[in-house]
Amino acid sequence: MRLIRRTTRSVRLTEQGADYLARIRRPLFDLDDATRAVRGEDSRPRGSLVVTSPVMFGRSHVMPIITDMLRAYPELSVRLILLDRVVRLVEEGVDVAVRIAHLPDSALRALPLATVQQVLVASPDYLASRGSPKTVEELALHDLIEFDTVGLNAEWKRSAPRTQIEPRLLTNSVDATVEAATQGLGIARLFSYHVAEPLADGKLTRVLVGNEGEDVPVNLVYHGDRQQSSNVKAFFAAAQAAFPDRPAL
Repeated sequence: MRLIRRTTRSVRLTEQGADYLARIRRPLFDLDDATRAVRGEDSRPRGSLVVTSPVMFGRSHVMPIITDMLRAYPELSVRLILLDRVVRLVEEGVDVAVRIAHLPDSALRALPLATVQQVLVASPDYLASRGSPKTVEELALHDLIEFDTVGLNAEWKRSAPRTQIEPRLLTNSVDATVEAATQGLGIARLFSYHVAEPLADGKLTRVLVGNEGEDVPVNLVYHGDRQQSSNVKAFFAAAQAAFPDRPAL
């Protein structure tokens, strides 16, 4: 049975390989735990921890947590993967993923961490020339900028199903979306933490405040077989200490 698909550019698990890995991970972790116990090793984090997060959230909120962990645990090493896409935990060897979304039912477990707000923003120059929409339906009269990776803008279509709301600019980059909005190319929907700085600087202005969509949860997602890992438990504890009482970001 072929477990790995290898090309000149990548090595990936086949469907059978991913299933095999998922099944053997728990026994391997149990064996590792048993070995540490026999050796008399304590449960302090050591070895490797792999974490993935959306790019901007990872830079702003996850990296400080990892910095503190590396200082506290000299025997721990961390691989932080910052990507604005959903990473497959088993196939890509990830211990913990930060997911900013309403999670579908799955075999993965989730630890709620915080919430983020959806906001609609545009530059003052754009609003001065085109006016500010008063209803969601009026968005159809404006140039819209869509960050497609997170899928935020499906909310536009659910909010106004009878209105033809389509983006004029579609991008898979948060930075490009923010830059386009600050340059006056249209109205963008993003998460509040994406645009905290340009809003504070006056480069962007919120529109349709109160009609932007519901808050979105921030979860730490992991396989149940990683729950007893000292590295994962230490990351959970550090993350919960950094976000007490599940704040709105």
